[in-house]
Amino acid sequence: MGKAVELKMHKVKNMSKKPSNPPKIQILPSILAGDFSRLGEEAKRAEDAGADALHVDIMDGHFVPNLTLGPKAVAAINRSTNLFLDVHLMIYNPYDYVEKFVEAGADRVTFHFEATENVKETLEYVRKSGVQVGLAFCPETSHEMVLPFLALCDMVLLMTVNPGFGGQAFMPEVLEKVEFTREMANRLDLPLNIEVDGGIDDKTAPLCVKAGANLLVAGTHLYKAPDMAKAISKLRGATR
Repeated sequence: MGKAVELKMHKVKNMSKKPSNPPKIQILPSILAGDFSRLGEEAKRAEDAGADALHVDIMDGHFVPNLTLGPKAVAAINRSTNLFLDVHLMIYNPYDYVEKFVEAGADRVTFHFEATENVKETLEYVRKSGVQVGLAFCPETSHEMVLPFLALCDMVLLMTVNPGFGGQAFMPEVLEKVEFTREMANRLDLPLNIEVDGGIDDKTAPLCVKAGANLLVAGTHLYKAPDMAKAISKLRGATR
């Protein structure tokens, strides 16, 4: 796969595909809310503040009406931090880009159910690439669409805002989908991570954890805080 992948494999091993039961709560700052002129420093800031991993949003201007980062930017972030890179592809035809982002240093590649007709094939391809695989769902997508793919995923991302822009208000109706997904994973005895992304703060995080989520992505709430370390600590405390 390339030197970049070899250098990052130790981080994949540290982020076990079989989380504890119940799964460990993890805080993932979203670098989308950081200063794009200082990506390396912003990644290191999250690491120094005690983040568990770093969430990196990739947008193509077609699947969502915004453009963000590409493989070269992910590679630059990768060189700046030892954090696990949780790369979220909000792009059409994600299969075509998996190898590029794995080589850039992604430790988990998540793509959208709504962005491809080849969901199963893309999940299997990400797995074969040697990194963790996640499947994301937009808020309006039926919770029943999650079921056929649970056993193929390390993580399911349930968007709690409409994908494309940061700073949106949390959509509480997604909590029912989180509960359903956790219940189904438990019934199937699957060690599944469930991630939520959008409007996560001290008030919404406990609701998500109660519903069954264990990976909390927070962008604006953490990157705009006067002290990210204190914000992460407070967010972590709110979920206990």
